[in-house]
Amino acid sequence: MTFGPITVDSVIEGSAGKRTSLVLMRILLTGGAGFIGSHLAERILASGHEVWVVDNFDPHYDPKQKRTNIQKALLNKRYRLLKGDVRNQLLLEKIFKKTELDAVIHLAAKAGVRSSLKEPGRYCDVNISGTVALLETCRNHRVEHFIFGSSSSVYGDSPIPYRENERLLNPMSPYGATKLAGEQICSLYHRLYGINITALRFFTVYGPRQRPDMAIHKFTGLIQTGKQIEVYGKGDSQRDYTYIDDIVNGIMASLKNCFGFEIINLGNSLRVKLLHLIRILEDKLKRKAKLKFLPDEKSEPKITWADISKAKQLLSFSPKTPFEEGIDNFLDWYRNG
Repeated sequence: MTFGPITVDSVIEGSAGKRTSLVLMRILLTGGAGFIGSHLAERILASGHEVWVVDNFDPHYDPKQKRTNIQKALLNKRYRLLKGDVRNQLLLEKIFKKTELDAVIHLAAKAGVRSSLKEPGRYCDVNISGTVALLETCRNHRVEHFIFGSSSSVYGDSPIPYRENERLLNPMSPYGATKLAGEQICSLYHRLYGINITALRFFTVYGPRQRPDMAIHKFTGLIQTGKQIEVYGKGDSQRDYTYIDDIVNGIMASLKNCFGFEIINLGNSLRVKLLHLIRILEDKLKRKAKLKFLPDEKSEPKITWADISKAKQLLSFSPKTPFEEGIDNFLDWYRNG
């Protein structure tokens, strides 16, 4: 299939501008061609909803991967793709004015902790300004259900396990700071304008279609090609790896509920050491990793660990994918995707 985003006018003037009785909800999904977004879009479609995707195909990594991510969804008549930037208020106004949106799921962002150290201004612009533009458009058009994709990076060096009621003062990267600012702006729009907002803090999501700069994907490529893996500290850092299907389950549960304003952790609530991850990949790839040890990284915490009690209570959230099973699924995609 030839890839080509649709213009707002071309979609609106066709049958897509009118809601059919078979459509349960019409959802705007930003960042919908990325790792999490593309999986979520497929689940939204499978649930009978209509999804409008806005994605600017940022070259942070090869846009061809995003185009591959959405090939299945493009075949569905309830999928609409618009190439554009969430900071473009005119584009947003045009979409909101000519569609009857029931909810907005905002995943579009400049992602990556270490990359944010190199471009802090750009991260602030995209992650904060884009969120404000969307919320302002929701306010203007009375769209009252908004889900914000946040991150465990907001916690910084907070005590573990991370709990949502922790007072957060010390994000360790510009990326974490922009996500925390986004949550605060969401809280403001709820208080001032009554928009129902759920901010979901994702914990180290992995699985098929994972971004190439993320550890599991990056390490797999380095092991396969015999190149060095840079290990910060002693390799004893720990991450709460959460499989993509479990994250999507949590987002879909949030779509069914309006809480006023809530912040909810979505994690696996299990910690995996960095060297243990590398050993698992070595075993499954049948290759030995070459390691280069470096000083500790100051922009990331030693441990991330989600308390998911709130997610269990409010969303009936229960992660189901064992870590090694998730790794197998990723490697199947990596080899055959």
